[in-house]
Amino acid sequence: MRIDIITVLPELLKSPFEASILKRAIEANLVEVHFHNLRDYTTDKHKSVDDYQFGGGAGMVMLVEPIDKCISDLKAERHYDEVIYMTPDGATLNQGIANTLSLKENIIILCGHYKGVDQRVRDMFVTKEISIGDYVLSGGELGAAVLCDSIIRLIPGVLGNETSALTDSFQDNLLAPPIYTRPRSYKGHDVPEILFTGNFPKIEKWREDQAYERTKARRPDLLED
Repeated sequence: MRIDIITVLPELLKSPFEASILKRAIEANLVEVHFHNLRDYTTDKHKSVDDYQFGGGAGMVMLVEPIDKCISDLKAERHYDEVIYMTPDGATLNQGIANTLSLKENIIILCGHYKGVDQRVRDMFVTKEISIGDYVLSGGELGAAVLCDSIIRLIPGVLGNETSALTDSFQDNLLAPPIYTRPRSYKGHDVPEILFTGNFPKIEKWREDQAYERTKARRPDLLED
């Protein structure tokens, strides 16, 4: 998989990809992540990529021309399955979206900034719009990092144990059940005895029941879906 991220702040994005699972995935050539500074695609002598919005109003708007130039240059080199725009009014990111995107070969992620992008960018280039929650950030960079993490960890070979991702919360519309490790007892809090029985069908049934009860208590909306 190849991910190209278009941003006005590439320095804000790089650190999440320089540690832990994402770094190992890149070093193992399981994914390529490239950052493109939008200011490199403007002809403005001040490297400006925004302007005042027509009709008045507070906030600057990202220009269509440099975004067009950047996306067109990338598309001239390869086919892209999706051009994703990170925006508060996009579809809320969930595990299903992450699963689907992890199967793609090449994607572009455009990070919004200022007041957002000229609507013509969305009309002409964007194939999917994604939000990471019902709140507004200073730009799309942090959201892009979250999206990339959720996708890359699902690529075969990235996690040490590939079955781990299959038991994550939301994979089956349930929250994950409680998990335990050593010590067996700690300050009066004991690990459930069933986990020591060795009866794996019963353990799995216990985990399923716990996952259901936890979801019912914390996220009943998932059960409705």
